[in-house]
Amino acid sequence: MSDKKKLLQDCMDRAVAAKETAGVSYIFLQDGKEESFGCSGFADIEKGTKMDRDTIVHLYSQSKPITGAAAMTLVQDGFIDLYEPVGKYIKSFANQTFLANGKVLPVPSDRPVLIKDLLNMTSGLVYPGEDSLAQVRTGYLMDEMIDKLHGDPTNMVSTMEFAERLGEIPLNFAPGMHFQYGTSADVLGAVIEKVSGMKFSEYLQEKFFDPLDMKDTAFFVPEEKKSRLARPYIVKDGTLTPYYGDNLAIRNDGGVNAFESGGAGLFSTLDDYSHFAAMLMNGGTYNGKEILRPEAVKFFGTGQLTDYQQKDLEYWNGLEGYSYNNLMRVMVEPSKAGVIGNKGEYGWDGWLGTFFMNDPVSKISFIMFTQITDYGTGHITRKLRNIVMS
Repeated sequence: MSDKKKLLQDCMDRAVAAKETAGVSYIFLQDGKEESFGCSGFADIEKGTKMDRDTIVHLYSQSKPITGAAAMTLVQDGFIDLYEPVGKYIKSFANQTFLANGKVLPVPSDRPVLIKDLLNMTSGLVYPGEDSLAQVRTGYLMDEMIDKLHGDPTNMVSTMEFAERLGEIPLNFAPGMHFQYGTSADVLGAVIEKVSGMKFSEYLQEKFFDPLDMKDTAFFVPEEKKSRLARPYIVKDGTLTPYYGDNLAIRNDGGVNAFESGGAGLFSTLDDYSHFAAMLMNGGTYNGKEILRPEAVKFFGTGQLTDYQQKDLEYWNGLEGYSYNNLMRVMVEPSKAGVIGNKGEYGWDGWLGTFFMNDPVSKISFIMFTQITDYGTGHITRKLRNIVMS
């Protein structure tokens, strides 16, 4: 293990020295127990703050596995059914439209958006872009939300309002016809609010953050913790420039946000996220506390996309060999993958370069943090995970 730890450290140090990133950190667990931790570089270059295990980062899309797990608590306890229409909980989803050959058509009454579509990204909901009316109008909505982030807090768009307004925008395709990455997890957060009668943050606090001792994980960063908040950077031509935007209506400054985004809104630390990973690896139990039941956790390791939905995922460079389920990638064909791994591995990453994976075969959990715009799963990520998985 000492040789592997040195390899991991050297890999991180090379990336920092080459200015591929400002800072990077990781934690490696074996069967839920920490094997090694390492870090290199800075959480904030301007302030001289080093990257460390208690550094708080913007998870962005690495929020999704927690949202998926939250939905599964409601599935296992009989509060929701994966085949229920989302319109049962969010009114605007009861009479939706979708785009087909340049036309706006009504969604068939016998095949609306289902809860399983939210978990599998087969809903037709999208992120902002310029390729379709759905992407453009979603972008207008998010631009409005960003404009309201730093004004009167009472004018901020809430989790439920965002979901209600998304339901009024045409879907990019008829529900279930394709896989497309988008705002499905945000709508799922609103469904969880409706079913539980609690704010999404309160539900996560009660069901996950408190029992898992995730003391630094939330949809905002309290003032007394902001000195530990990592600064995101833009990397271009060997230059690191601070990023100050509020991508996807997530506050860059960690301030309170009425929009509790199940797809991108959480802030966390390595230690906190490792508790979540360890709970899943242990079949849903952490320190004797049952969060999820074993069969619900097993469900995470199964790909749920149909053959025709899977074709859409094949265009995602770097996800060869993977399917999708419960807001996470799932390794289904290791022989096609560009990384070392085993069938049944699951996890996800984030826009700024956070990464999480659980491999039930080897019992390895690996979590890595960096904060670089548009990074997702990048070169450093794959190099580090290949060292761990080899």
